[in-house]
Amino acid sequence: MVLDKLGENLRSALAKITGSSYVDEATIQEIVKEIQRALLQSDVNVKLVFALSSSIKEKAKEPTPPGITKKEQIINIVYEELALFLGGSRQGITLSKKPFVFMLTGLFGNGKTTSAGKLAKYYQVRGKKVALIGTDTWRPAAFEQLKQLGGQIGVPVYGDPSQKDPVKIYTQFKDKLAPYDVVIVDTAGRDALSDELVEEISAIDAVVQADEKLLVIAADVGQSAQKQAQMFHDTVGVSGVILTKLDGTAKGGGAMSACAVTGAPIVFIGIGEKIDAFEEFKPKNFVGRLLGMGDLEALLEKAKLAISEQDAQDLQKKLLKGDFTLIDLYQQMEAMKKMGPLSKVLDMIPGMGSAIPKEALESQQESLSRWKHILNSMTKRELEEPEIIGVSRITRIAHGSAQSEHEIRTLLKQYKKSKKLMKMLKGKSDEKHMKKLMQKMGGQIKF
Repeated sequence: MVLDKLGENLRSALAKITGSSYVDEATIQEIVKEIQRALLQSDVNVKLVFALSSSIKEKAKEPTPPGITKKEQIINIVYEELALFLGGSRQGITLSKKPFVFMLTGLFGNGKTTSAGKLAKYYQVRGKKVALIGTDTWRPAAFEQLKQLGGQIGVPVYGDPSQKDPVKIYTQFKDKLAPYDVVIVDTAGRDALSDELVEEISAIDAVVQADEKLLVIAADVGQSAQKQAQMFHDTVGVSGVILTKLDGTAKGGGAMSACAVTGAPIVFIGIGEKIDAFEEFKPKNFVGRLLGMGDLEALLEKAKLAISEQDAQDLQKKLLKGDFTLIDLYQQMEAMKKMGPLSKVLDMIPGMGSAIPKEALESQQESLSRWKHILNSMTKRELEEPEIIGVSRITRIAHGSAQSEHEIRTLLKQYKKSKKLMKMLKGKSDEKHMKKLMQKMGGQIKF
């Protein structure tokens, strides 16, 4: 998960509450100190940490509302204060016109062009017609990199590497951008926010008239993100921040909190190297994942993107008939793969983020990969009627998939367990209850 260590430390602090027989002032003081330690270790500014601590302690003195315990009150206070700390309940970006234009700015080395590709993918999978345009005339390989990213996801890329005036580049292709829902403009950077860069961005923006001007900052800059975000916001009017390289950096907590207190809040975060490792930043949802409370909203969105509504309905009908084949198992594996690594999916399920050891998750992820090779080596009849798979067929499948016979038997055993579960559900639930169960599962069968 993003900010693994911070999440682990915060969950450890909250465990002191749930593990206490009662909550007194000494318990609250101890919890606050643990939270302080966790945030400081993640490079969060000392003044911000102590301001947060004071707020938690003051609110903890308030009378406990009826219907909840003191423990629940304290956990809710910590959750609400951390969410407010990282930007509160800020509303996301609404695509209010067509084309809706994003202009990405930032210094060299922060992942601006990569973020342009990720942003394009983000809106493309949500059904938007997207175009990229490169106006970076400083970095020789910038346009080629943008073209490669666009080609990877099937999004058109406009630009002219022979032209040295970014304003002329945009003007040259402006009419061709009109049919698109979303247009993303990649601009040039510099080593620092110089007068030259400010002048260039201002000139482009005057022509582009961007609906959102997003500053791209790498999380590993830590607390200095605040100064960078504030400078760009004050001088060129950026409306928000894309925070990149958030995975695997101890300074991520510092960068997140630093941006949150500026006039340019975080709106998107990059959480990995892959082009789809990118999501809208929602402070409350993010804090929920850090604290092990999950993020069901994000999980359901990923599920919808991974499996179509029609496929979910078809699967529901088959399950209601007690029909579940290896083809269905294969489709669910493909859907889970689209949702991302198992560890990140489980982070979104309340209480599951830290419930399963990483070693077990890695082992399960490897099994899914091996099972896919096995299923690809089966005939259509074997997939539809797994019961016919005997010793000779197992030997043939093992040879074709380069997997062991033991692995094939393990897969078949898992299939039988899944099918047995489906029959039990069918036997104990009427159609109405089964549909409710499917809705809760978001159309996904977990195995």
